[in-house]
Parts: sequence; structure tokens; C-alpha cells
Amino acid sequence: MSERTPRICCLDLDTFFVSVERLLDPSLVDRPVIVGARPGQRGVVLAASYEVRPMGVRSGISIIEATRLAPDAVFVPPRMNTYGGYAQRVRAVLERYTPCVQTASIDEFYLDFHGCDTMYRRAHDPDDDAALVRVLHEIRAAIRAEVGLPASAGVGCTRPVAKMASGLAKPNQIAAGDSDRPWGSGVVLVPAGAERRWLGELPLRRFPGIGPAAEKRLVDLGLATIEDLLALPPGRILNQVRAVRGNVERAFESETPDLGRDRPAFQEYDPLGGTIGSISNESTFSSDLSDPRQVEQRLLGLVERVCWRARKRCVFARTVTLKLRYGDFHTVERSCTGAASAEDTEVMRRVRLLLRRAWTRRASVRLLGVGLSNLVGPPRQLELPYDECQRSASIAVDQVRERFGFAAIRRGRVEPRR
Repeated sequence: MSERTPRICCLDLDTFFVSVERLLDPSLVDRPVIVGARPGQRGVVLAASYEVRPMGVRSGISIIEATRLAPDAVFVPPRMNTYGGYAQRVRAVLERYTPCVQTASIDEFYLDFHGCDTMYRRAHDPDDDAALVRVLHEIRAAIRAEVGLPASAGVGCTRPVAKMASGLAKPNQIAAGDSDRPWGSGVVLVPAGAERRWLGELPLRRFPGIGPAAEKRLVDLGLATIEDLLALPPGRILNQVRAVRGNVERAFESETPDLGRDRPAFQEYDPLGGTIGSISNESTFSSDLSDPRQVEQRLLGLVERVCWRARKRCVFARTVTLKLRYGDFHTVERSCTGAASAEDTEVMRRVRLLLRRAWTRRASVRLLGVGLSNLVGPPRQLELPYDECQRSASIAVDQVRERFGFAAIRRGRVEPRR
């Protein structure tokens, strides 16, 4: 097997929350479904079925906007305590096929198939790539039969390529100018060396790590697709473009897979952590918060999640940002930059300081958000003094979440440093 062979798979559960709700209530099948708050209530869309997406409904938009765009949709309140069990059952299926499974989120998993070639190759398979595509279709069928959920899978030499391929494997995907490609087939494998040819015509936002703000900066420079970015002559590569272009080049042209044979799976430095990349989570509350203890507890939950995501990507953040929105929709953002960290305790300490600077009005809080940016790879030398107990606790917590998902364990609180 070549050292650079598509063996990293990203498996994504299609419209996961909607699909689970349809299992629990078959009357929702083939109907336009939005999982989130009910019309008239405060909140955002958690998941939208394919029937409402052509109307402009997407995850993350407000329920007010979703109601305006799709007034006839069925709005279903989420059952957050239910979804995790289905994700665990899916992971159990995946672990029958490869020992290396990483839970990226409740509905997304990464699988490493390096070393599994002889196990799955059959005499009628023309090559290893065809054998892997066949096996992934078997996995999708097993998930459908045993759990009842639809899934899509993408395969590539690196995680960013595999993630983009999984998006192209989903239903209703149309190849740009090439109907022979397997877009929308449930499994898309991007051949080694063909990344630019297969994925170059995709919009910039399709590349993992390019968020709305980064995309806007790139579009303002006249760039629309991944190929536009890669085709820039050296003299036009500005500082704000250099980092993200480097991330794409590493994902498309790296001569080695994401994993080393002698290293734990998925633990290398993630090249998505460039200066343009960021990690953030925010939450809109069903009723405004005015109790400082409640605000701090909600912030702790956000800090836990963004730090967990950072550690999974093996990146550390120099910059921490707090977003606060008052009940009258006035929004404030405050940031601070210091030593790179992805530890809950240190990031929460900075968030507390930012909260004092941001929450200056005697008004209740509608929304909170925490973001990590200015991301870097693992430091060679830990800064002293360093609390080894906190690091050990984070590792133990991450191992539990790797097995059972983020919500399996939570901190009660983080005591402020004296």
C-alpha cells in the first residue's frame, strides 16, 4: 500500500436530530421538519430536514427567521438526552470495522483504515480504493439496519479532504460540470493526487476551518473557490491569505497521511489550526439571565466545549473571545491574548476577566459565546508553573468523551485561581 493512500474516513449522520425524531415519530417522515424551539419561542434551529433547506432554513438561524421562511414546517423541540444513545449505538457499529474511531461530534466520526487492506480486500475488488468504498457502503447499511439512521462517508488522505468528501456524499449533491463523479452517492472517495481536480471548484466555505468571517475576507480579495486560492501567483499572496492557503496545500498535497504508524491515531498537530482558523460555540437562552452565577455556569459549559474541540484538533489558543448579547440585542465582544492554552481552567480564568469588561450594564443577558483563535500547534515546552493535575484531569475527561460523547461528563464548576 502506498504511504499516501486514501484511508481516512469521515462518517457523518445525515440530518441526525431530524432522523432520530423521525424514528421516534414516523409521521414526520417526508415532511418538512425543523428541530429547535417552537414558533414564537426564543432559540435557533438545531437541525433542518432536506425538505426545508431549499427555503433557506439552515442550522443556526433563529427560530423567528425559520418560521418566516418555512411557516408550514413541523417544529419539533429537541430531546438532547435521547440523541446520545443513538450516537453510541452508531459508534458500536463502527468499532466492528476498525479499532481506530474518533468521535468528532455527536453526529460525526473519523475512522482510520490503515492496515485493514488485507482484511477487506476481495477477489472481485479491482483495487484497494474500490474495496474501501464497498466496505463503507456495508457500514452505512449496517447503521441503517441496526440503528435506523442514514449516514454518508467521505474518504481521503487527510481529515480535511475526508470531511469535504463526506459533504459531497450527502443527498442532493450535484457535481460541478462532471456527472461521472459519485456526488450524492453516500460514499465519496477522493483519489490520492486528485484533490485539487475533484475539490477545487468548491466554494471556500467548504474547506474545514474557513468560517464566515474568513470567507468574507477572502471573497473581498476576489476569491470564490478553493481553486482561486490555490491559483494565486506568489506575488499576490497577502498575509491574510498565506495561512489558509498553506492549510489547503497541506491537506491536498501532503505526502504522508494524517496518522503515523507509530503514533496514537488522530493525535498529530492538526494543520487546520492556522491563524485564520477559530473554534467557537454560543448559546441563546430561552429566558434572559440576570444571575451572575447562572451566567458563569453557562460560560463554563461553553468553555468546556471549545477547549474539548481544541484538544481534539491538537491546537492551543492564544486569543480568547467572549461574546455577550443583552436582552435588547445590543452585542458586545471582548478578547484577550496571552500564552497558548486549551485547558478549561486557564481559559475560564480569562473568560471571567472578559466578562467583567463586557457585562457593564444592569441588563439581563440573552446570548453568550466563547471563541478560541490565533491557534497554534502543541508547544515544545510547557510554560511554568504548570498544573499537572489539571492536565491529567483534562486527559481523563477527554477519554470519557471520546468513548461516550461530549455530554457524558461535565465539570461542576471551575474555581477561580487565588
